[in-house]
Amino acid sequence: MKKTPLPLSPRALGLIALAIVASLPFWSGCGSDSGNAPSAPDQSWEKAELSLDSPRIAAVAAVQDRHTPDLMQDPEIVGTATGLTEDGRPAILVFTASDRQGKAPMPVTIEGVPVIVHVTGPLKAFKSGGGVSHTAKQTPPIQLGTSGGWRYDLANGYCCGGTLGSLVQKGGTQYILSNWHVLYSDIVNGGNSRTAQPGDPVIQPALIDVACNAANAQNVATLVANGGSLPSGNVDAGIAQVTSGMVRTDGSILEIGTISATTIAPFVGQAVKKSGRTTGLSRASVTGINGTVTIGYENECAGGSAFNKTYTGQIITSNARCRFLNGGDSGSLMVQDVTTDPRAVGLLYAGSVTCSQSAIAIANPIGAVLSYFGATMVGN
Repeated sequence: MKKTPLPLSPRALGLIALAIVASLPFWSGCGSDSGNAPSAPDQSWEKAELSLDSPRIAAVAAVQDRHTPDLMQDPEIVGTATGLTEDGRPAILVFTASDRQGKAPMPVTIEGVPVIVHVTGPLKAFKSGGGVSHTAKQTPPIQLGTSGGWRYDLANGYCCGGTLGSLVQKGGTQYILSNWHVLYSDIVNGGNSRTAQPGDPVIQPALIDVACNAANAQNVATLVANGGSLPSGNVDAGIAQVTSGMVRTDGSILEIGTISATTIAPFVGQAVKKSGRTTGLSRASVTGINGTVTIGYENECAGGSAFNKTYTGQIITSNARCRFLNGGDSGSLMVQDVTTDPRAVGLLYAGSVTCSQSAIAIANPIGAVLSYFGATMVGN
């Protein structure tokens, strides 16, 4: 999520600050990678060999799971995952908030499995390019991969927003899919004396892109009962029921177009892309699966008390210099990097606080998100 100060005069707004989330640095996209990339090659072989369906990957993930609780007793360790060494051997990835100076060195192997340490910095949820504006007010019906959020997402002198990522359906009804922390995370009567409630409007663009004045945006959906996953769920996801005529019924996403109605499981080395509010169309690759990560949150737009949430089974991607995911890109749908009807892979929600070369981004597996809501993707 991103946030920006409430304007006290017509002067230009300052840069939007990132919503605070993690206790470890996860990466987010900072830049947009526009243009038409060639179609990715057939990835069926890699998927078979480098996903959790592969016995050798599953065996390493089991070792990772056994040792993660002990590893994360160290407050400087913010996550683990299963990935690869530089020469292609399955390995345990350990993500740290710092270089752990003065602490005992990490083991080189665990149960014979190589251990690779990445200094990612603290991780946080990213609430808040290219030839297409992802922040402009669209003429309905809108495409997704666009700026949006809760109509009343402001508190303590700031307003916030994120990305309306994709379209899902259940029981014949269509819903916009984003993150819990983009749509539902105001859970205290704090700086704005209200909390997110069923029936509240979801707007496009978000308040951060309309000078914190919802009158300059348009209502495109409404919050629903049980539409958010946190604080208890293992996904950071939220859905809002589409307002008739306001969203394209084919679920088209800016600079991606329509997607497949089927999904695909992540695998190490998988080429992916996303369309989001801040960095537009950008590309990355999956570097880890079966990730356990601790993410930091605030419970309103700004100034609310913070809490941490630990997730398991997460997808880790590259995010050097925050070119793939950045503040305001939360809620973006991560899909295969193919030209026509890509399949959904995950729902992006967090990343490294520091935009270093070793920054990472984090996504919930899309299968877990859809299962949570009993929904399916809208697509071809």
